[in-house]
Amino acid sequence: MRAWQVQQLGEAADVLTLVDAPEPTPGPGQVRVRVRASAVNFADTLLCKGEYQVRPEPPFVPGMEVCGDVLEVGADVTHVAVGDRVLGGTALPHGGYSSECLMEGARTFPAPTGLDDAASAALMISYQTGWFGLHRRAALREGETLLVHAASGGVGSAAVQLGKAAGARVIGVVGGADKVEIAERLGCDVVIDRKVEDIITRVKEVTDGRGADVVYDPVGGPSYTASTKCIAFEGRIVVVGFASGRIPEPRLNHAMVKNYSILGLHLWLYEQHEPESMRACHADLVRLADAGQIEPLVAERFDFDEVPAALTRIAGGSSTGRIVVTASA
Repeated sequence: MRAWQVQQLGEAADVLTLVDAPEPTPGPGQVRVRVRASAVNFADTLLCKGEYQVRPEPPFVPGMEVCGDVLEVGADVTHVAVGDRVLGGTALPHGGYSSECLMEGARTFPAPTGLDDAASAALMISYQTGWFGLHRRAALREGETLLVHAASGGVGSAAVQLGKAAGARVIGVVGGADKVEIAERLGCDVVIDRKVEDIITRVKEVTDGRGADVVYDPVGGPSYTASTKCIAFEGRIVVVGFASGRIPEPRLNHAMVKNYSILGLHLWLYEQHEPESMRACHADLVRLADAGQIEPLVAERFDFDEVPAALTRIAGGSSTGRIVVTASA
């Protein structure tokens, strides 16, 4: 099979090599799939550099999120069968930038009939993160105001759609006029271009001074700081990631005086502590997808031969929506 293999750690464009590799064999709790599409995640660039929390030894194939057809199931896997079209998370070192890959059985889910392969490949990480962040951590309620940073990006766009599906009023923050239109098409009720508008002033203006009930923050840095200054009484800030490269240091005295909550979110802890909740989450996402209420924003598609270019693109930090690599011939 064809596979993009990291043979030494470094920048993706420098260390990925297209090789002819043997087909992987699933172990207990694993699934072998023929890859239809692979979603590109920023974490894949970190994998290539050895800077992600999971550090497979070279040689390995990156690619954390796929849609594909089940070819073989390992022991202890009973919820999917050969021939099923599935989506989910891969079992490194046999990642998704290949003709075939291994998937973790616990992270393998039926693909919605209402989404094509590219959109299905991009459903798991962003939307499960958004679902747990908004519903489990923040307990978002109908009629509340949700502020989403990086609203036109892959993680933010999922939160926007999930927030609208929950009946919230959504304020999206983006960086640039081109991204304003994308956020509006996603369903944001208000869009703030942080390059020309002050986030704090604008949020207070459109909420009559109350502020946002829930903030969804995959950015950190100055975005987090701004959130603390426009959060509502008993508001909740969900910390999802640090795309800005700056990890904020919360002022707990400020949280106390303003009476807001800071909520961390690590998706895979639910798999560890409440595996049944992952299935319930996915079932709800399938329901929403089939009802047309959510659909991953696949902004760019790359051919399999362009995997290094796809990873270079996401590493640049200027992409919108999701980037997906289509299957190898």
